[in-house]
Amino acid sequence: MDTLLNIRAFLAIADAGSLSAAARKLGVAPSIVSKRIARLEDEMGVRLFERTTRKVAITTAGSRILPRFRILVQEMDEALRGARGRPLEGTLRIKSPTTIALAFMGRFFIEFQQRHPEISIDLVLLDRSVNPIEDGFDIALGAQPISYVDIVDVPLCPYPRTLVASPDYVAAHGMPGHPRDLVAHECICLQSTGSHWVFVDGDGEVSVSVRSRFTVNESGVLHDAACRGRGVTILPDFVAGKALAERRLLALLPAYPVKPMGLKALIPSKKADQPIVQLLVDEMRDYTRTPPWERGPAAVDWAI
Repeated sequence: MDTLLNIRAFLAIADAGSLSAAARKLGVAPSIVSKRIARLEDEMGVRLFERTTRKVAITTAGSRILPRFRILVQEMDEALRGARGRPLEGTLRIKSPTTIALAFMGRFFIEFQQRHPEISIDLVLLDRSVNPIEDGFDIALGAQPISYVDIVDVPLCPYPRTLVASPDYVAAHGMPGHPRDLVAHECICLQSTGSHWVFVDGDGEVSVSVRSRFTVNESGVLHDAACRGRGVTILPDFVAGKALAERRLLALLPAYPVKPMGLKALIPSKKADQPIVQLLVDEMRDYTRTPPWERGPAAVDWAI
């Protein structure tokens, strides 16, 4: 078991980036962490870290062995947990877009934590794409077609959107016939997607840079602005659906649908094999196999 303790110290330093941070994570003194690494290096006959007074840098040999040690410790932890009949435990820090969380995924995370009371959830609502490694998340939900280095993308379900405007706006400004006509219209934009809009034109795409004098980082406010005749916008179907059915909003350019996006989970590759992360991802996949917006009404009514 001494070797396993030494390996855990190695993983803690690799994740934390310093002896002191690793010691705090393990709940021991930095000198103990240093001794454990020295013993592991002696046992393996290689140097795992280059250490100075200011920083610790993993060596080439350390980088090569790192993924194998991660798997080894995870399998050991799972075996011990299974032998003891203990449930998974720990904390998951999760990022979700605000509108998606308020409408559907917030309920999912609440119910997940109820099913697994030993797991703590730290849910952050944030309306921009994030690199979960840089921002300290175990999982980041998003629909933007953005990927990052050392991040695993897990597709969940389609995220349909529609170009809309109010009847009053269309009566005053006319109905666009082609995406390029939007440059002459007042448009209102979601900050995370910006003013560069892309539409599907047969087998190809057509993109347009629109003019916007109102931008916001949350789709509910965007919906409100569109219903009040402030301009043309792109809304998720589950946000626009009721207003479209009630004719408070009109769907525009049906021959040129908005380029599809998909809800996905972004996971740091070094965390993707952690049992607690795998459990959440598996349950999210089950939950989104039928997209949440097709399962029932949203928890939020965007009627103004």
